[in-house]
Amino acid sequence: MTSNKEQHYRFSEAPIWDVQRRYYEEQGTKAWNNDQVPQYITSNPMIAAAYAEVMFGFLQDRANKGEDSEPVVIVELGAGAGRFAYHVLDELCRLRDYAGISLPPFRYVMTDLALNNVLAWKEHPALQAFVAEGLLDFAQYDAVHDTVLNLVVSGTAINERELKQPLIVVANYFFDSIPQELIYVGDGKIYEADVYVQGLEHMDSLKPSEWLERIKLRYEHRRAPEYEQETYPYRDVISTYQEHLEDSHILFPAAGLTCLERLNLLSQAGFLLITADKGDHLLDHWKFAEPPELILHGSFSLTANYHAIQYFFEQRGALALFPLHHYNNINVGCILHLDKPMEYVNSRLAYRRCMERFGPDDFFNMKVWVDRHVESMGMQELLSFWRLGGYDAEFFIQSVKQISRLLPDADDDEKQDLLRGIQKMWSSYYVMEQRYDLALDAGLILFEMGMFEHSKQCLEISVQQNPDEVVSTVYYCLAVCCFELEIEEEAWTYVRKLLEMEPGHEEALALMNQFDSNI
Repeated sequence: MTSNKEQHYRFSEAPIWDVQRRYYEEQGTKAWNNDQVPQYITSNPMIAAAYAEVMFGFLQDRANKGEDSEPVVIVELGAGAGRFAYHVLDELCRLRDYAGISLPPFRYVMTDLALNNVLAWKEHPALQAFVAEGLLDFAQYDAVHDTVLNLVVSGTAINERELKQPLIVVANYFFDSIPQELIYVGDGKIYEADVYVQGLEHMDSLKPSEWLERIKLRYEHRRAPEYEQETYPYRDVISTYQEHLEDSHILFPAAGLTCLERLNLLSQAGFLLITADKGDHLLDHWKFAEPPELILHGSFSLTANYHAIQYFFEQRGALALFPLHHYNNINVGCILHLDKPMEYVNSRLAYRRCMERFGPDDFFNMKVWVDRHVESMGMQELLSFWRLGGYDAEFFIQSVKQISRLLPDADDDEKQDLLRGIQKMWSSYYVMEQRYDLALDAGLILFEMGMFEHSKQCLEISVQQNPDEVVSTVYYCLAVCCFELEIEEEAWTYVRKLLEMEPGHEEALALMNQFDSNI
């Protein structure tokens, strides 16, 4: 301790990690509302489809080895709002049904530290069909401490060496958000970079996000020969840093490595890790690295050290796959910690096709550009990008004004493609507490296209979901839809609701006058 306002800690034991934990436990799935904690980049349909392709390839590889009777368990660490898991399962089931080939059965297990998240998934309408089919289960799981997966739906547990098939581990924005060690390499020696925290006096009175915004961190080096001892479990990685790095701060994922080792013990056959993060797998990226800065977004995140994870498991016979090109936003990798990993041809081909040639980072880079240029795009460009992104709801919401502007000049084929896209989007839509009304926007676009039956369905969903926020335009459009569909009694109901809301509405009054004159 240096003063009443500053205390020093080993980095992995600093109070920032307790605050991080408290944030997610208190917020539950609300942490991801309106991207308070970023979720789109690792939760959109495109990245989920890419993961599903790798998983499908893995299931094929296991079947080709004659291992198609025992189930393959897929464990997602830190499943958060649940949107990613939903899209993966949706696409994986589509691939399974489309291929119609013999595959091992599979079961997806969503895990999180926060019990509130687990309870929310259990009740989420979009997940119920997967639960009913036996494809989905849930578990509260502390990645730093837990050794067993206690499943909520089945009431069973997955214990050590219980699984005969390899485990598939999904870890998105995971390794950057759990405790890490911070070491410093200088003159071939290893130091711990202890952190001094200022602002602890506000810790109990502020929300976690407010406290994180106010604190200040500084670092001092302390000689740490224990990392150089032969008994240290990750000594091989440390030796590499001593040999190749100088004046470098390294976030070391001891907790992440230990978590993977514990998960590995659940299976008799190893694991396949698929992971995406702000993470560097190239040693050069850690040369002369400065002390880390917390990236704040309600909670905080750091840079994941994929190099250490890759190196550790490669030394034990694993095959690591990372893109040859540099990433801009997220680095997506696979580690096949399996017997004879090169024999997993379909898995490797799927990675090459969906991550290496054009992957989630490439897609997000394009989306950032598209977001800035939506207003200058034509209908075909909008439809093409929407298709590329798996008919994502968020892109539709962003482009709905431009679609509306382009509709007067759209041909019948483009309108049919819009209808098909809206139907596909809605069939795979995962509801979160967001600031937009997808059913309303879809319903109004369909109304503009004269597709009154489809428009009526969407607009009625909007009214049901937001009964206290209905605007007069919705009742007018519903009335027109009903007239066009020759459902006159229902049409007049909407006209009356419209006039109750807006007594001077000219179109509604004209309709009433016409009705009165016809009596």
